[in-house]
Amino acid sequence: MNRRKKGIQILKARAKKANAKLSSSNKPKYISKAERAKIAAQQAIQAEGQEGAATETQTVESSTTDKNQ
Repeated sequence: MNRRKKGIQILKARAKKANAKLSSSNKPKYISKAERAKIAAQQAIQAEGQEGAATETQTVESSTTDKNQ
């Protein structure tokens, strides 16, 4: 390989790396299996809390309507 070709090859490689750093990826960030399990557990707790709040609201509403009748 001659000196000119080698120089061009090095410059192209540098340009390619620079462009790769600047371009953004549509690929989502990797989340480990343990982290996914932790997030799922937190969401389950929140959902349970929301269901409990919804049933309390229904109970209060039904007792309020009973008193009004």
